[in-house]
Amino acid sequence: MSIVKYSALTLFNWLKNGEDIAVLDVRSSEDFARQKVEAPRPFLQENISYYDFLEIEEACVRRVREFAGNRPIRILCVLGRAARYVSEILEKNGFTDIQYLDGGINAWGTFLIPVLLNPGKEYEIYQFIRPGKASCSYGLVKDGEMQLFDPSHNTKFYLDFAAEKNVKISRTFETHLQADYIAGSRALMEQAGAEFLANEADFADAQFQYTPLKNGADYGPEGLPVEIHFTPGHTPGSTSYLVDNQWLISGDTVFIQSVGRPDLGGEVETWSDMLFDTLAHVRKIADNVNILPGHFMSWEEATSINGDLAFTAPFSQVLEFNRAIYSIDNKKEFLAFIKANMRQQPEEYATIRQINAGLKSISPEEEEILDLGKNQCAASAKAAQKTAEES
Repeated sequence: MSIVKYSALTLFNWLKNGEDIAVLDVRSSEDFARQKVEAPRPFLQENISYYDFLEIEEACVRRVREFAGNRPIRILCVLGRAARYVSEILEKNGFTDIQYLDGGINAWGTFLIPVLLNPGKEYEIYQFIRPGKASCSYGLVKDGEMQLFDPSHNTKFYLDFAAEKNVKISRTFETHLQADYIAGSRALMEQAGAEFLANEADFADAQFQYTPLKNGADYGPEGLPVEIHFTPGHTPGSTSYLVDNQWLISGDTVFIQSVGRPDLGGEVETWSDMLFDTLAHVRKIADNVNILPGHFMSWEEATSINGDLAFTAPFSQVLEFNRAIYSIDNKKEFLAFIKANMRQQPEEYATIRQINAGLKSISPEEEEILDLGKNQCAASAKAAQKTAEES
């Protein structure tokens, strides 16, 4: 038989639909610990290093038989070459249903899933889900134009999506200076001629031209308000976008099952106070509004929209999920909560900030490596991780 490749989207659909497959990750244990495939349903996954296959092939093949049984085996590595090699080893040892991920974990880390959140309306608002980063970007389509919010560096996807919809990318907005992934707004400004808009409190030192946002201003297309709300705390320039008084694109300020951590800038006391005030402001503007977060903590947060999974929830539900956070009524206790959940930020965050501000330039290959890894932007992620480890 010939060994074939599969795409990241194909893998996601297999896992979403509950296909009984065995996923074999042949990267190093360190890389596997940093980022692994996650999906809406539980699935069988094992990590056996490619280098172990080189040194102790027989033992590795035996391990594959033990964990996979007769299931189809779907292999992945960093770029695809090592997975292809392991596929050949398994084929030689009698395995018949073997495929390997085209582009490896890099492909998994960058691919996007578009979900239409408001079918049947006079405008379209899309959530672009990035499973490999547990993050979301957004597209607002009306009258032949699309405005983007927090696009990732996979700009080809947005350009292809716009071409398919026959719309022009007119504007691209940032909710804040991203630290956990390479942002795509600057590249889209160059590639599509889009206007880049951001909060000066985060982008004052940026080494490129952008349009500073004005708090309270409306930046929507004609007949569709997109109201700017400065919501500092996660960063001083964090900004939320209220679309049609129905959708709040909240960036890393409000998550469905957490809030953004205010300690990434090394000024936890000051930023914690800002976030406390911001959450009070959000409670005033978000009644009967659907939250569109910049990240999700797990697939358990997803809801079904016309059969597609999406990450959105009414703010009333967000309040219920996060009652312990929103019930804190003073800044001292809120700071204590933040400090109890503080954890060391990844070393690469400082470099990513510099890249997103135009202060540092690296090769596309280095960007791909730097951009991998699940985000760590939620204030309560430490507690959630501990709970998961103990369960």
